[in-house]
Order: sequence, then structure tokens, then C-alpha cells
Amino acid sequence: MKAYKYNYKQQVQFLTILLLILVFFAGCSSTKYIEDYQSIVKKVRIDSIDKAFEEQAYNYVQKDIRPSEGLGLNVAIYNIFNTKNGKYKTSNIKPLGSPPPILDSTLVEISRNQIEKYLKSKGFFKAKVKSEISVKDKKAQLKFVADPGPAFFVNKITYEIPDTTVKTLYVANKDLFTHLRTGMQYDEDSLVYEREQIYQLMRQNGYRDFERPYVRYSPDSNQNNSRVSVNLIIDNPLDSSLKHKIYTIGQSNIVIAPNSEGFPENLNLDSLKTGYRNFRGITFMDMSTRFRRNPIVRYDFIREGEIYDIRKEKLTYDRLYELNVFKNVKIDYVKASDSSQKVLPIITLIPQKRRSNRIEGEIPFNDGTIGFNLSNTYTDNNFLRGAEKFQFQVKGGLQSRLQGGKSIFADIYQRDFSVSASLTIPRLMVPFAIPMMGKNGMPTTTFSSSYLYALQKNITVRRIFINYISYDWVETKSKLHSFTPLNVEYRFGSVLIDTNNTSDPNYSIYKNNSYNIKLLGRKDFTLGMKYAYSLNADKLNQNRTFVYFRGNIDLAGNLLQLASTTLGNKHDPQNGDFGTILGLPFNQYVRPEIDVRWYKSLGSEKQFIARLNTGIGYAYGNSISVPFEKLFYAGGSSGVRAWQARTLGPGNYNRAVLTSVERNASYGLDQLGQMRIEANFEYRFLLVNKLFGGKLKAATFVDMGNVWNISPNNPQPETYFDFKKIGQQIAIGTGIGFRFDVQFFVFRFDLGLKVKDPQFEASEQWVISKFVKGAKDFKARYFAAHDPESYRFMQYNFGIGMPF
Repeated sequence: MKAYKYNYKQQVQFLTILLLILVFFAGCSSTKYIEDYQSIVKKVRIDSIDKAFEEQAYNYVQKDIRPSEGLGLNVAIYNIFNTKNGKYKTSNIKPLGSPPPILDSTLVEISRNQIEKYLKSKGFFKAKVKSEISVKDKKAQLKFVADPGPAFFVNKITYEIPDTTVKTLYVANKDLFTHLRTGMQYDEDSLVYEREQIYQLMRQNGYRDFERPYVRYSPDSNQNNSRVSVNLIIDNPLDSSLKHKIYTIGQSNIVIAPNSEGFPENLNLDSLKTGYRNFRGITFMDMSTRFRRNPIVRYDFIREGEIYDIRKEKLTYDRLYELNVFKNVKIDYVKASDSSQKVLPIITLIPQKRRSNRIEGEIPFNDGTIGFNLSNTYTDNNFLRGAEKFQFQVKGGLQSRLQGGKSIFADIYQRDFSVSASLTIPRLMVPFAIPMMGKNGMPTTTFSSSYLYALQKNITVRRIFINYISYDWVETKSKLHSFTPLNVEYRFGSVLIDTNNTSDPNYSIYKNNSYNIKLLGRKDFTLGMKYAYSLNADKLNQNRTFVYFRGNIDLAGNLLQLASTTLGNKHDPQNGDFGTILGLPFNQYVRPEIDVRWYKSLGSEKQFIARLNTGIGYAYGNSISVPFEKLFYAGGSSGVRAWQARTLGPGNYNRAVLTSVERNASYGLDQLGQMRIEANFEYRFLLVNKLFGGKLKAATFVDMGNVWNISPNNPQPETYFDFKKIGQQIAIGTGIGFRFDVQFFVFRFDLGLKVKDPQFEASEQWVISKFVKGAKDFKARYFAAHDPESYRFMQYNFGIGMPF
């Protein structure tokens, strides 16, 4: 069996190397597929342009003559699938990879002209650009040489705005947004920005008919000393004698289609109004009879009597879509028939499918274990006719140890089952009024209840009943809050080992893992609250430079402790004297956790990320330890990826202290801790631009971290955090990853390699040296001390979405 595994790995390595060699040569041999008169562009340079403009100028080089990115793999893959009989195909082209950039003099001239125009738009009015082409062995190099000339600066700004009301509005607000100032280098992008800001300003202040072409510029560069004057013009409507009109909002109409197919062609809005009552300036007409008025009308911010404001129109669009019950939202305006300057909003809504059912599964595995998890989630997006989201989920799974020649279900050591229900209401249910609820994002109130059953074979049974109420709201687009004022948990666990009987075959398991087994088997009660705050979560899928932060805190037991103390009860948990509620001891602990990341954009789909993730669970007062579910683990697809989840640490812990039976029985239970510190460094870049309808991206990474214990009474002293020994207790892994990005999903594969393993001592921790030389002997010695576990230098991780 072992020999088979070894040969299999050798074959995989051989095939991988062979594939890389084929791809390399396919990419290097592009010139043999083109005609004799053709050349492939290998390099493009832009000379004599200031660094501040060079990168943007390069973007004006036509893509078809730009060398491909991604280490040449784009072209290599294109060559494999799109060549025939020694030439490039002219039909039946497969959309895989990118074709080589073939030299085209027409595209070179277009690029030269575009770069010259770009420089002029940045204030270099006298700029001249020439192109130079050199060809050798069908390989071409392009060079664009610029003579930018002097930069022109704005020395005078004048305004031509015949409508005095518009002029007053602009002058009063321009300092809040303008980029147009005397002394600045002339820049057309600044003028475009100014036009857009004027358009937004007008649309926010009632001018619904105002359009961008009303704003134009008249620059005059016919001056000495490289100076330019700019005249900003805001035209009146077609007839210069007319002025721009300010509109106010009249009566609104909200109309919901009868079904997801939309409205009937002969819809007559006026006939529909019969029988519907105007309420606070809104007529609500539900042809589907599936919705209550107030939950929908609440997020119509276009209010009667107010002046037209494009921000409130966009806000209404956003919130009605975020209700997740309409597949189409449309806002139109009809001008009032009288002479008043009113517009009557008509909001038409087409409902989407209400109910859905989703089945999901996963198969977690490694060399020694295999299992599966299966879940079914039922969703109703309009449960109480007010866009409430109801979810009911049933989930179950098991984990089994693999034994040579036996069924994969022969040794099932863990079973899990859970059932949960939640109701999410699209507003904050609080006993006070909130002005402009949903101004920055959709607020929600969630009621949730769940039951979990977990069996660890011959060791423990856990039964957990969890109920909570949670509020989520958006402070700004980048600042999110979540507050759980009430979190109630009942735990009814039991230990299956006779802890008083030393002849029990599993007694030694309990003796060496008594700390965590007691946590699993105890009965207790938790009453607490939680709070979480995140910053810049909306930017996570963008290639930008920013800092992401998420912090949360879980606090429990203080209110019960206060009540118990007030009633005169005494607490001495060290001696087993616990305060109780409903006959159960209550938990008292604090568990803060933070996740800080620095995302650095390196341009052109390249990005560097540095991350620190840390947390601690500290029990006090009526408790001597935090609940088992509140413990931390290290490893896994989003942590230290060279280790499987729950197989790293805590501290310098080595499972060699256990017997073979104990290692089997306590798998996944003994490598948890009350504190975690992890750091990750990852560089992401593009490999293949086109591959089966998506992009293939890659990453290289270095991960480090561990978990530790901090509370007393753990039988393994090497698991405790010691700042003086932190260098010896940190694990280090490295690796490479591939991400297949199909726009809506990212399928991820990461291969982690152990570099430093804290379960060993001194220089033995640097296991990377054993991987390079002596891996076979090292793994044999490890297996002898850790039977039935074998040592894995590499860990495979599959997942959906980015690791962080």
C-alpha cells in the first residue's frame, strides 16, 4: 500500500514536470506558427515620459501588440489548442489562453497617436511621439519615444453661467469637490471630474432634466510662458432664454407585478388606482397580493413634497433590490399635468421566485481519515409577506478512519447532526424610531435557533441548544456592525468513559485528554452577548490598496454573576462550587478576536497581502475554562495551510505522548487551544487570462502561527504559551496556490509545505531540511512513534473563494 502511494506521488510529480516543460516549449516556439513576413512583439518600451504618466501611457498601446502577461502561459496554452499543421488556425478558435502579439504597423501608429493625445490631455500641448520598430528572427521590439515639451499650467479660470440660480449653487458648493484650481497643471481628467460633480450637484438639488453636455470648457493655450486659461460654461436649455427647472416630488405610485413574468401589456395605471388608498403620498398597488405595504414602502425614499434628489432615487433602487424579493426594480417619472413643476414617481417591481431548496456536500479527507457532510437548506424569501427571510437547515456528517482492506465505514469515530431555523427581518426591531433607516445599507434583525448533536465514539456525546437575537446594520458602505444582545446556550454533554474505573479500556484516553474531554462532557448554561465590527469588507474582491479590519468579542456570564452575587451566593469554581441557573452551572468568559489585513495593489492583477489573525478565550468568575466550541484551532485552508485543520499545536505538543489507541480516539480533540496567533503573507498574480471562460490565477504564500493554552489544569505543560519560547512554538509553512476565477465563483487549490514544525525539538523543527534530504527515513521514524499516523510534508487544500 505504501509503495503504491509512493509511486503514485512520483507519477503525479513526473506528469506535472512534463506538463510544465510542454507548456514552456509551446510558449517559446510561437514564431514557427506565423508567416515568414510576420513578427511577434516581445517587448514594448516607452521612453522620455515622466514616471507619473508612464504606466497610464502604456495602457494606450493596443492590446493586440502588447506582450502577454502571466509568465508566457497565456500564449503557451493558446498555442496548444489553436495550431494545426504547423500554423495558427484561422477558424474554430478555442477561447483558451491569448494569441501572441503579432506586429501590426497600423496598430503601432494608432498606439503612437493615442499616447500623444494622452500627453496633450495632461497639459503637454506640444507633445510629439515617434515609434521605433526593430525586428530580428521574427521577434520585434517596439519603442515609443516622446518629446513632451513644456507642461502648461492653469493661470486663469473664468465662469460663463447665465442662470444665476445655478451659478449661485455651483459657487456655494464647488470648494467641496473641485479639482480645478489656478496654478495646477492642465489635466482633462480634472475637467471631466468637475463636469461629473456639477451633474451630481444639480441632480441632487431638484434639476432632474439637467444633463452632462450642459457643462463644457473652452481652454485657451495661446499665451506665453506655457500658461492656459480655462473658461467653464454651464449652458441653459436649448432656448437660452429658458432657465433650468427645479422639480419637486408629487404623489408616488408603487406597483408590484402579478408574478415573475412581469406586467400585462395593456396595464392601465389609472384604472388600477381604483380601490387603492393614498397613504402618506404613496399609492401602493400589489397585483400579486403577496406583499404587505409597510415593509416595502419603508424603503421608498422619494418622498412627496421634497425636491428631486438623485441620491434618494439611487438609495431607493439599492434598498428595494437588497430586500431580495424583486428581480427587477424600475423608477420612472411623469410630469404633472398642471403647470406646477412636479414629477410623479412610478416604481414598478417584478417579484422573483419566493422559495428555494439547496443541497450541499463536502468530503474532508487526508491520508488517515475520510468523511462527508451533507446539508439541505430550505429558504423562503417572503415568509410573512414583508420580505422576511426564513431558513431551515438540516445537516449531518461523519468521519471515519481508513484501515487497509476494510470498508471506509468500518471505523466511524465521529458523527454530527444539526438542525437550525432562522428568521431575518429587513429592519432593526427596536422600541425607538430610527430616522432614514437603511440610509447606508440594509439593516436586519435575525432570530435564530439551532440544535447540535455530536458523538465522539466511546468518549463523549454533546447536545447543544443555541438561541440568539442579532442586529446587523451599516454605518457607511465600508463600516459594518453586528450586535447580539441576547445569546442563550444550553449544553447537555456526557462522558461515555467510566472515569472512576481504571480498567475501562478508554480510561487512558481520558487520563491524557481529561481537560478537553471534561469540556465536551459537561452540562452548563450560557447567557451572553456578542459584538462585531468590520472595516472595508466591500473592497475584498477589488485589486486596491487598503486595510481590512474585523474585530469581534463574545462576552458571557457577567449579568448572571451579578444576580447570583446579589442573592448572596458564593462561588469557588476551583473547588467545584459553581453558581447555577436552572440547575446548571453558568459560563463566564470573554473571547475577543481580531483579523487585520493589508492589501497592497501592485497593478495589473498583482497584489500582496499581509494578515494577522489572533484571538483569546479567557474564563473567569464562575468558570475555570471556556466552552469547548469557543476553543481555537490552527491549520486549514484559511490558516497555516501546510497543516490540516486541528492538527497543529497547541504549543510544542507532540502526539507521541499518546498510545496508538489514544491517538485514534482523540483525533481532532487534543489539538485545540485557548489562544491563537496566525500570520499570513501572500502574493497573487495572473497566470492565464482566458481558460474555459475564466481566469487562472496563482499565489505564493508563507503562513505561520499556532494555538496555545493559558488556563490551568491542562495535563500537558508544553501546550502553554510562553513568550520567551514563542520562537520555538511558532509553526511555519509555505506553498503555492491556483485560483480559477469564473467571475461569480473562485475555485481554489493550495499546496502547503511544512518548513518548521514546533512538535519537534531544536534543529529537528526545521523539517524542510528532511524534505530535501532524508524524507524516507524521517517519515519511518515518525510513523514508529506515532502509529497509525504518518508524517505529511505537504497538505492539499481545496475550497471555494479566497482564503482571506
